[in-house]
Amino acid sequence: MKVRGERECRECGARWSYYETGSVECPDCGGLRSVGVDDRTAHTDAPATLDLSAHRARFGDARGTLPEEGVEDLKADLREYARKRGFIRGGELLPLDDTYLAARELLEAVDLYDRLRDPSDRDREYLLALLAGADGGDRPATETVPDTLREARGLAAVRAVDEYRTDLLAFLDEFDEAEVVDEAEVVDEADHAEGGDGSAADAPASTVSVAGEDPRSRIGPARAILERLRDRTKRVEALTGDVPPVDADALVHAADALGEYVRTGDEAALDLARVRLPDDRGQE
Repeated sequence: MKVRGERECRECGARWSYYETGSVECPDCGGLRSVGVDDRTAHTDAPATLDLSAHRARFGDARGTLPEEGVEDLKADLREYARKRGFIRGGELLPLDDTYLAARELLEAVDLYDRLRDPSDRDREYLLALLAGADGGDRPATETVPDTLREARGLAAVRAVDEYRTDLLAFLDEFDEAEVVDEAEVVDEADHAEGGDGSAADAPASTVSVAGEDPRSRIGPARAILERLRDRTKRVEALTGDVPPVDADALVHAADALGEYVRTGDEAALDLARVRLPDDRGQE
């Protein structure tokens, strides 16, 4: 989606950032009539906070299966957080962050744990460790994932990488369509048209921001790695996430490294993505 991030209320004149509030409602007077006063910019990330403290209080002493009502409430909060999140904020590509990953894994792990006939102490400890750290972006180490819950790690990687890949492709499309200006620090799709009410029809301009020189040169290498990433995630998804946790984490690291390359042009990040996703098509 492309939005004008700086809004001005037509009723009271107040200005605010849509990127910070995620709303066109004026924070001062509550008015719903506002106009965008800057360029239209690629944006997919909505303001979202993950607070699991109430769920930790509820499940902290859980034994065996989890309370059904509490599980549904937890899953609803995790889904809502994941639904709001994106990886382009105000024209800048974001990393594949740890809080989003932890929320995705906790959502999958809760569902999987709840289906276990006889969850072990190790299963429970791992789930509670996820719950303890997810809203702070802390996930248990790869080597601590129980075999019974490794599908959760794999499916979380698939879901997160698919979402990140979608935004990364959209970001690259901006490079393709745009005019590169200001030594490649800003990619500008059109001149600064001013619209009457900030609607898409009024202002076709769109910008994305990157660092480094010659961002267009990154398009080909990045798309090639994205193809590998798509193929690898499809394999993991076909196995319902049941792969060694180190393989699931490799997908995440590759996607994040590729994002770093697109943002900065750092060749070392591109090399890391290639190492995490070796091209083995010739061996199949």
